[in-house]
Amino acid sequence: MHLSIITVSWNVRDLLSRLLDSIFQYTDGIDYEVIVVDNESKDGTLKHLRDNYKNWIDKGKLKVIDNSFNAGFAKANNQGLKMAQGKYICFMNPDMEMVENSFLKLYQFMEKTPNVGISSCRLLYGDKTIQPTVKANPNFCSQLLILLKIHHFLSWLPCMKKYLRKDFDYTQKQYVDQVMGALIFTRHELMAQIKGWDEDYWLWWEDLEMCKRVKKLEHDIVYLPITEIIHYEGKSFAQTHGLVKQKRFNRGMLTYFKKNHSKSAYYTLLMLQPVSWLLTVLTQVFKIKPRTQSKL
Repeated sequence: MHLSIITVSWNVRDLLSRLLDSIFQYTDGIDYEVIVVDNESKDGTLKHLRDNYKNWIDKGKLKVIDNSFNAGFAKANNQGLKMAQGKYICFMNPDMEMVENSFLKLYQFMEKTPNVGISSCRLLYGDKTIQPTVKANPNFCSQLLILLKIHHFLSWLPCMKKYLRKDFDYTQKQYVDQVMGALIFTRHELMAQIKGWDEDYWLWWEDLEMCKRVKKLEHDIVYLPITEIIHYEGKSFAQTHGLVKQKRFNRGMLTYFKKNHSKSAYYTLLMLQPVSWLLTVLTQVFKIKPRTQSKL
């Protein structure tokens, strides 16, 4: 089999259905399977899949893993990876929609470039504007500003501009440090080498850790504007609000810094956790609408 497409769902039945319909409509020219890992959705996702995609399930094109608990993002992706039979793996968020035969284009590129470990393509918001999906590896300065929410006002500082790759040209193919985990097209063999996603991360930062491990094995990571996919960004994550979301993000940040940075950087960020929580509560009290980093 050429490709296994893995998506993790949590209470996004209608968006997941839109994704599946678009995959089955546009994907052609390769042998593929779709694996949905459902993290205990309460919105009727599983019944909807059984009722509306029985044909695809019976053909073996659609496989469903029904978790009785919310396993998080990394663990759920690894569950799908264990079932996958494809030479290539595409991890993608459930809040996406195909508009052309993107997987064939990415597959053909990877077949011709054995040095590339991960590729990703252009992602568009629902209004068809380009979504920034490429960043540099984070340093202490940029993450300190983000932790204290100062980055909303000082995104022009050199360390923030470098981290956010404000100068990135999304019309050009480029080799990069990391790509957003919303869409990662990679090799099954390579995922076996790095033992899949790092389950020390429950949600957020696990895509960066994966990219670092791939680079350590001297494989390239490439952004490709050869095709595009719509991404309705963060629809699963939007169901978690405020302090819970902030704590999950911070936990990923601390895990990453503990693994990849100095002890002093890690402990400084650790000590500032209560400040970060307080600032999050204040934004809720004063009804300040947060912005994602991609929209700074």
